[in-house]
Amino acid sequence: MELGEAIRRRRMTRRFDPARAVPVQVVERALEHAVRAPSAGFSQGWDFVVLTDPADRSAYWSATTMAGPGDEAVWGDRWLRGVSAAPVLILCLSDPQAYLDRYAEPDKGWEDRDPSRWPIPYWDVDVGMAAMLILLTAVDEGLGALFFGVPAGRHDDVRAAFGIPDDRRLVGVVALGYPAPDAAQAPRNPSLARGRRTGVIHRGKFTTP
Repeated sequence: MELGEAIRRRRMTRRFDPARAVPVQVVERALEHAVRAPSAGFSQGWDFVVLTDPADRSAYWSATTMAGPGDEAVWGDRWLRGVSAAPVLILCLSDPQAYLDRYAEPDKGWEDRDPSRWPIPYWDVDVGMAAMLILLTAVDEGLGALFFGVPAGRHDDVRAAFGIPDDRRLVGVVALGYPAPDAAQAPRNPSLARGRRTGVIHRGKFTTP
């Protein structure tokens, strides 16, 4: 598939087919592409926790809903039923210290390792770019995928469930799988009614409509 087509076809899938497993080689290909993402100073400050075992995926949902799938207090019931059916979850983590250490090396010279030198947290930005490569790989492989965040207040629970060090940031999660057979008939996301913004490209200088 050409890149342009993959970009145009990319959608966030929220209903997965639990009966169709994702081939191991496809998961590995998605991860191989993820680690090809650009990173500041080639710091590569990312980690990916891949959950394919049903018990591990259940542990994730338990950690983020407290009551497991069906808890409407954190996630909408319909959303949770659809997304928790995904056979693969990939936790996307960033490692700020990898960047602070890399930029303390002689060719960069920020030996104080001061985070204030980073007005934009590139450790999170770079992980986002890696996640996008997973999403595009899913399109190329005929899969569906969704990038979503870990609920506020549940990060420590997820860290405890999977032994994630405190110095890693949970940037988000990619759910990966085949779309449910009726996914095409699912109600259209009402946010899409907003349409795509125009006037966002500014040439030469920022202009206000």
